[in-house]
Amino acid sequence: MIHVLFVCLGNICRSPMAEAIFQHEVNRAGLKESFVIDSAGTGGYHVGSEPHEGTLEILKENKIQAPRSVGRKIELADFENYDYVVALDTTNAGDLRRLAGLQPQAEIERLLDYVPNQSTGDVPDPYFTGDFQEAYDLISEGCVHLLSHIREQNNL
Repeated sequence: MIHVLFVCLGNICRSPMAEAIFQHEVNRAGLKESFVIDSAGTGGYHVGSEPHEGTLEILKENKIQAPRSVGRKIELADFENYDYVVALDTTNAGDLRRLAGLQPQAEIERLLDYVPNQSTGDVPDPYFTGDFQEAYDLISEGCVHLLSHIREQNNL
């Protein structure tokens, strides 16, 4: 099993959106049984909360099933339990690397680092910008490339 964890700040907008989109891509590729996919936040602001209504709305518009998870804060054990810990922006990636320590077992990267020739490395937070479409578009592109990367690394 390949374990993938998406991480943003509060775990109600970008990371649950990425979790749902990536699950959708994995299912389309016929690899559902090969993956465990989840999301978390670096901050504990929304622990126990459902995904933001803007996230749920954009997923529904695109016929993608909403994630079943509720907001949670990342834990040290996540760096041992997940193969890929994928941040949605530079600040969260830095926080994850500091939390993981010098030799994390998980691969820690920003989602858009997997996209060739991407002009931006960060997915703007729609909690603050209100632009869930922009987040959706960037996350969708990132998830396609992330899955391709994982398939190549794991001979899937």
